[in-house]
Amino acid sequence: MNERSTPQTGRLRGVLSRVRFASDDGQFSVCDLELPDRQTPVTIVGNILSATVGSPVEVTGTWRNDPRYGRQFQIESIQSALPKTRGGIEKYLASDMMEGIGPTLASRIVDQFGEKTLEVLDDTPERIVEVDGIGDKRAGQIIGAWQREQSAHRLMVALRSHGISAALAVKIHQRFGAQALDSIRRNPYRLVEEIRGIGFKTADGIARHFGIEPDSPARLRAGVLHVIQQAHDEGHVFLPRPLVEQRAQELLGIEIGALDDPLEDLAAADRIIIEARDGDRPPAVYSVPAHRAECGAARHLRRLGGQARLFDGELEELAGRLATIESRSGIELASAQRKAVLSVFQRPLVVITGGPGTGKTTIVEAICELGEALNQKISLAAPTGRAAKRLGEATARSASTIHRLLEFSFEKGGFQYDEDRPLDVDLLVIDEASMIDIYLLYSLVRALPAHATLVMVGDIDQLPSVGPGQVLRDLIDARATDVVRLTEIFRQAGESSIVVNAHRINMGKPPVDPERRDDELVDFYTIHASTPQRAREHIVDLATRRIPDAFGYDPLRDIQILSPMYRAEVGCRNLNRVLQQYFCADQPELRRGERLFRQGDRVMQTRNNYEEDVFNGDIGRIAEVDGDGQYLVVSFDGHRVEYERGSVDQLSLAYAITVHKSQGSEYPVVIIPVTTHHYVMLQRNLLYTAVTRGRELVVLVGTKKAVEIAVKNADASRRYTRLSWRLNR
Repeated sequence: MNERSTPQTGRLRGVLSRVRFASDDGQFSVCDLELPDRQTPVTIVGNILSATVGSPVEVTGTWRNDPRYGRQFQIESIQSALPKTRGGIEKYLASDMMEGIGPTLASRIVDQFGEKTLEVLDDTPERIVEVDGIGDKRAGQIIGAWQREQSAHRLMVALRSHGISAALAVKIHQRFGAQALDSIRRNPYRLVEEIRGIGFKTADGIARHFGIEPDSPARLRAGVLHVIQQAHDEGHVFLPRPLVEQRAQELLGIEIGALDDPLEDLAAADRIIIEARDGDRPPAVYSVPAHRAECGAARHLRRLGGQARLFDGELEELAGRLATIESRSGIELASAQRKAVLSVFQRPLVVITGGPGTGKTTIVEAICELGEALNQKISLAAPTGRAAKRLGEATARSASTIHRLLEFSFEKGGFQYDEDRPLDVDLLVIDEASMIDIYLLYSLVRALPAHATLVMVGDIDQLPSVGPGQVLRDLIDARATDVVRLTEIFRQAGESSIVVNAHRINMGKPPVDPERRDDELVDFYTIHASTPQRAREHIVDLATRRIPDAFGYDPLRDIQILSPMYRAEVGCRNLNRVLQQYFCADQPELRRGERLFRQGDRVMQTRNNYEEDVFNGDIGRIAEVDGDGQYLVVSFDGHRVEYERGSVDQLSLAYAITVHKSQGSEYPVVIIPVTTHHYVMLQRNLLYTAVTRGRELVVLVGTKKAVEIAVKNADASRRYTRLSWRLNR
């Protein structure tokens, strides 16, 4: 095997002598490292934010051969001390880190103070005016640059032992300035709220280091906020107060009674909302944004019911118009579908729910036809770019993401449509509504004019939204909503084993492989794998050889692996690493921290990027990696987007993705690992969602026992929400 595939790890000690290149965000540098036993310097690449030019450093990392620049040492960690020699001090002062000092002035300063130069700058910086040519103004600039640099350096040294990277330390320093260390000493828990990437446990470790007491009010308040944030991450809009207290007690190691004051303090400071007891229900503890979103969504949904509907005539007249459209356009509606279409023009809020093959898309098409015949202004939208694209293709009409519909803007701050500037629409149809969380629902309904009708189309049996809430279920449970449930599977869909097995899973029955003769190809397979290692081998073989050879699918365009988990033997991380090595082992690469991307990789966009017109869930291929490793180009179905090093965290490898990430998307081929090692994730709605992502071929890889566990486990935990209750009051 070549050196690229088997990198050598090592440790180097030397002097950082030169920075050849540094990215704008400071995350990547190309530097010279002088070693005591070599005449020529070694090239090291990576993050050197905690090191200084001219200082002795110890670097750990791996040797790699760059196809363009040759042998380099990739930095994993770097530790440095201030230089002690005249030459080192001179290089340090002349570096870019010390703004306003070039090589000539650095030489004069060191000539004046010698090896005590840094002591002078620390203890008696006003003496810098003793150097010929430095006046009061220049002295102030030099002293300021020195203090900023030393503040950042001390902060990095102090935080390194707590596992905080140099990049995060720089963010902390940028946020708090020269007083960063003092600010953190007083209240380390500020880091959790103000620095993305630092969690409560990290801040708690720093607090212990600085001697903050376990019962400190700041610690208790931070613990409560952490519990509420964790609940949001689990999908809850609120937590009952007893559960908040229980979780906080376990987290903080204190008595429940000690939380009374912190809870009241947070409520008084408008950090949380404690909603009073309601009957047998205990008080509910909300974050302020979650409470605002849930109450606001309920208020605006009730507002929709106060105006005339889209059609004020008799039902018979409306049904006649629909019959005319069916005859003219060739749309054939079953009775349940026809009821769904007619209800849209008589009710302010309609939910249409059903599984695959039950005709939801046909209904949406008929709604559009009838609405256009009635001269209604219609908009179609979905939560993700891929779902919006599918909706547009299925209806032959324009469809957008909800974010684009509401004109989300980073520059102006948030959505540009709201109650003060409502959408110009009479009828809004939202597809894949199970993916909508409470925040997005609030933003959506507050932008609807009072006369508009909202139609939510989705599959209630799929996974709920990643964000907090269970919007589709709550709307179905609310008396204020007209709900149409579709259960009939139409003939063409009924011929698909994928559709049949999806409905079997939903009914608590295990999927079955279709009968076939000899080498006949079918659309659903189950492959036994007794161990996760064997499952991984099967999956890799299926994705790279067996399915492409047998069916002719392109492995990098058509085949998607959906894993229940990110970690584990057949988790996304491991499968992505194995498949990246298979497809792109010797291709140009860009590495940033733990992220490694190679030319040819299949990747997913993980957040909406409106400037580049790519959205969360979009999948593409890396078409180009810059030889310097400074940028890469991804092709999304021919739309090329360039990512600089600092923005590649918008991407993730996508040979394998989680089932949650697949929501709203369909793929020609889906491979799903189902093993008992995924026990915690073996749930009916997760397996059902995964299977319904496959359009032409689905392959389960694992054990019969794991599949049976998943099918029987219909007890997906309900989320704490009060949207339905608010709508029914």
